[in-house]
Amino acid sequence: MKLTTIVSKDAILPRLSSSERDQTLNDLIDALIASGAADPKLRPELVARVLERERRGSTGFGKGIAVPHVKHKNIKRMAAAIGLSPTGVDFSALDHQPVYSVFLLLSPEDRPDDHLMAMEIIFKHLSQETFRRFLRQAQSTDDVWTLLEEADGNLG
Repeated sequence: MKLTTIVSKDAILPRLSSSERDQTLNDLIDALIASGAADPKLRPELVARVLERERRGSTGFGKGIAVPHVKHKNIKRMAAAIGLSPTGVDFSALDHQPVYSVFLLLSPEDRPDDHLMAMEIIFKHLSQETFRRFLRQAQSTDDVWTLLEEADGNLG
């Protein structure tokens, strides 16, 4: 599994407009819906589920990253959005620092193994300081996509 098969290119937001967690999550869900990854009718439920997941425990894992994720029975294929914040978003991260890179993952409920594999791939790359730095420096969707393609090419 590769980042470029998980991430919807049309759901990359290189300049998040809000520094608020809830608005950021709404924006990323809207981007996934606009990319065709989810039915617009699912929007209220997806937003509610991702916010509920955050209330149970922050997906801000430290080092400027957050990986909110939701499984849903009406999601047909796994898809992720990426949002980058120049100013940082308060995710109540484990290290109490702002989040600059957010990967929001939507997965089919009946494919938990694929969900775990996608999370593993995302974390594998986000655990690399160089990847995080280049992601944070990205200025456009194409910059992010090129980074994802390079990361996929370096899988070993």
